[in-house]
Amino acid sequence: MRAKGKLTISILTLSFLILIGILSNTESAPGKEDTPFYSTKPLDLNHTLTNAHSDVPALYGMDDKIRNYLRQWRIEGASLAIMRHDSLVYAKGYGWADKSQNSLMEPGNILRIASASKLITATGIMVLKERNMLSLQDSVFGPTGILNDSCFTASIRDKNYYKITVDDLLRHKGGFSRRGGDPMFSTRYIILQNHLDTVPDHKTLVECTLKRSLSFMPGSSQQYSNFGYLLLSMIIEKLSGESYEQFIQREVLRKAGCTDMHIAKNYYVEKYPNEVQYYTQTDDPFVDEYNNSGKRVKRCYGGNDIEALSGAGAWVASTPEIARFVASIDGKPEVPDIISRKSVEEMTQWYDENTYSLGWNDTKPNGEWSRTGTLSGTSALIKCFPDGECWVMVTNTSTWKGPSQTHYTSSLYSSSRAEYSALLPKINLFDCK
Repeated sequence: MRAKGKLTISILTLSFLILIGILSNTESAPGKEDTPFYSTKPLDLNHTLTNAHSDVPALYGMDDKIRNYLRQWRIEGASLAIMRHDSLVYAKGYGWADKSQNSLMEPGNILRIASASKLITATGIMVLKERNMLSLQDSVFGPTGILNDSCFTASIRDKNYYKITVDDLLRHKGGFSRRGGDPMFSTRYIILQNHLDTVPDHKTLVECTLKRSLSFMPGSSQQYSNFGYLLLSMIIEKLSGESYEQFIQREVLRKAGCTDMHIAKNYYVEKYPNEVQYYTQTDDPFVDEYNNSGKRVKRCYGGNDIEALSGAGAWVASTPEIARFVASIDGKPEVPDIISRKSVEEMTQWYDENTYSLGWNDTKPNGEWSRTGTLSGTSALIKCFPDGECWVMVTNTSTWKGPSQTHYTSSLYSSSRAEYSALLPKINLFDCK
């Protein structure tokens, strides 16, 4: 009887363990909507890659070239990632990530990428399009528009707003200009002009801006517009039913294998644990704080409401994860894309010199694509070349050249490629352990 009792207990114990195993597997299985396009768990690039992974003696000359570039432009630090045919072959930090913490730049540091964020936003729009949740020809405002909120309709005086389409916003053809100031960088004046007690949220900012007349007929011309990409961010929120950041992280970035990209904060004390410190030139004057507090602040920390830029320019990311994202929307076979080939072709179709591509600054017919970004304290350049290389550099210091700095970074790419492309290692740091 005693042996039989032991056998019964053993069977019960085994059954219990099997049941626990089944439940554990069920709970850990990802939902269909969370299933990534990659077949294995994505590498946590920012906590895996170090400068040592790209310590290549044959490329020490290129390292010196980049350090000279930083010295020439008085840039404290920069991060560089290089892909070839969707393989990450080089990822390295140069200079300081945070001088106050005696921290050198590593490839896992994240930086504000400014308007390079627009490429992420445009991809989010294409995801919604593929789900038949919008058309690029959909109206943005008016009774049949996506942003048909009564508060927006009531603010509109210029009926040409009803002619703006999603495609117009993507291509900077919405009719907006910086005449009277860019709404995304005029927070202090908007507070004063509209007699506001607090910093305007997105809804209030849009209401205030819609009272202005458009500068040109939507679709007839183009002027670069950060405000247009804020509207695209709000379209994503309206159609997805969740915050812009949450939707993009889950439905775009994580599916691309990017796990450490976030919407930036405004101040140093709010920065993410592996985020850099931002710098301006020593002669850059202090400015009034964006919220009309009366304080004078460094331009890169409180001069503008960076967080409010949303999909127009607020993402922080490492260069290896930016490269991973680009590999997921470029139509190349090595890394599965998170959007269809048709969407890739729409985003990169070239029309003429005067037409912006979708999310990209420029996509030449020969396959050279570029995306820039500039804010006080940062400069970013993503450049894909016809031979399959893609170079990504982001700095944590702004120069007196402003947006024009990326032209000099592009020249750095060209000269470095001419001397060192053939010496880049034949490895894939996306698979680094």
